[in-house]
Amino acid sequence: MKNKIYLKVNTDLRASPQVLCWFGQMNQPAIPDQQIWWQCQILMMEGFTNIVEHAHKNLPIETPIKIEAVRLNEYIEIRIWSYGEPFDLEQRLQQTSEFEENEQERGRGLKIMSAIADKLSYEPTGDNRCCLFIRKYY
Repeated sequence: MKNKIYLKVNTDLRASPQVLCWFGQMNQPAIPDQQIWWQCQILMMEGFTNIVEHAHKNLPIETPIKIEAVRLNEYIEIRIWSYGEPFDLEQRLQQTSEFEENEQERGRGLKIMSAIADKLSYEPTGDNRCCLFIRKYY
């Protein structure tokens, strides 16, 4: 089985319901473990939110965010392309406080994603964009 879907939205958190609804197609047929599906939805929304709030924070609302989701027999992959500045994801994760020590309301998204994703990366793509890549096995 292979299912691939695409979405393009503006840099706007108000697009979150649209993103989540669109991503729901990945759960057809339903993933047997409901907790895994919830984690996939969290990964999608944390990734989208991080791009809007951090990578695109100084960019116009019209700046596009392109999203691709692929479901294969054993895992789901999510790719979110942004126009944000590249950064070292591993270094950022090491610099971010653990959940128990992080009393800020912000800054926990990458830790959450790192904890539940099976693979997580943020790499420049060569066309002045970066790609947030997430893989989750089910």
